[in-house]
Amino acid sequence: MADVLAPVLAPVLALAQALVRCPSITPDDAGAQDVLAAALAGLGFTIHHLRFGGPPDGPVDNLVAVIGEGTPHFAFAGHTDVVPTGGRTGWSVDPFAGMIADGQLVGRGAADMKSAIAAMVEAARRHVARGANGRLSFIITGDEEGPAEHGTRPLFDWLEAHDLVPDACLVGEPTSLQTLGDMIKIGRRGSLNAWITVRGAQGHVAYPHRAMNPITGLITALAELKARELDTGTDGFQPSNLEVTDLGVGSPATNVIPALARARLSIRFNDLHTGAALEAWLREVVARHAPNSDIDVRISGEAFLTAPGALSSLVADAVTAVTGTTPELSTSGGTSDARFIRRLCPVVEFGLPGQSMHKIDEHAATADIEALAEVYDHVLQRVFANR
Repeated sequence: MADVLAPVLAPVLALAQALVRCPSITPDDAGAQDVLAAALAGLGFTIHHLRFGGPPDGPVDNLVAVIGEGTPHFAFAGHTDVVPTGGRTGWSVDPFAGMIADGQLVGRGAADMKSAIAAMVEAARRHVARGANGRLSFIITGDEEGPAEHGTRPLFDWLEAHDLVPDACLVGEPTSLQTLGDMIKIGRRGSLNAWITVRGAQGHVAYPHRAMNPITGLITALAELKARELDTGTDGFQPSNLEVTDLGVGSPATNVIPALARARLSIRFNDLHTGAALEAWLREVVARHAPNSDIDVRISGEAFLTAPGALSSLVADAVTAVTGTTPELSTSGGTSDARFIRRLCPVVEFGLPGQSMHKIDEHAATADIEALAEVYDHVLQRVFANR
């Protein structure tokens, strides 16, 4: 009887619920893109399933869906993969049950960013019903939360090879802070991670002259790195920052000088820096204080900015039309796949409030999901009216 009396969900909410019910923890798709493909194929989109990569970080399922032809060519982009739940402990519901209660869709991916994908599909449904000219695409990866090696980067290589690069792109990341519409992302800081290993010579702590303590050089190097003020920010970006994220030797003994000491650090940097220049600085400082060392540096993205202009204004106007809020244009926060998209076309990001993303009981307000579909629909109306 409960099922009979259950309210009929709006299509956008039903799709968001169906997507959340797929436990698509990177790189396992778990059927999420099949759910999305079925919804888009039903609207007339041509579906391209693209699998890239291999173990240990793949293979990864990706999806491109296209409808229409010619110009303008606008694209929605996003990801169906989610971070692990940390187990069932602490959750008030099954993280993949897709429960809706008290006006909230609760589950892993509800905020980041399956609900936004559902909102994009609802906007596409209305767009198709209007019969507008031009081309609309969906560019969806299953490798945003992981290493991001087998997702949006090769997807855009594929789009370029098939002459399907959009004129502009909107990514549905959860950019809003407190309320839907208060922030649009028009760029991101760059991201660099470094793993430092310093080698010493093991020995008894009572005979330090017979050993070489690797911790000494490591902490001296880290102190110099941390002491430097990288910058004070720019017109478009907040200040760059370096944070030590791990430090240890793994030795259980109290009377042994260890043979190895390790540290990990992360730098989020603005457009005053490049990843290569920061890497060179790291290597120089560490080599000076700890010559017997190795550094593994990974630059996952450079700082970029889509300068305020036609695209950001178009999206901001759509946000204001639906929510009544004038959004802040920001480059704050972590990285996103927009760093790969910007190589080929202008890109901005707009989505749900993100306070709960990656947390226990991640959730999205059903009213926000429906309003987000309205915003995306207004974006499409503006894009295709300006052809």
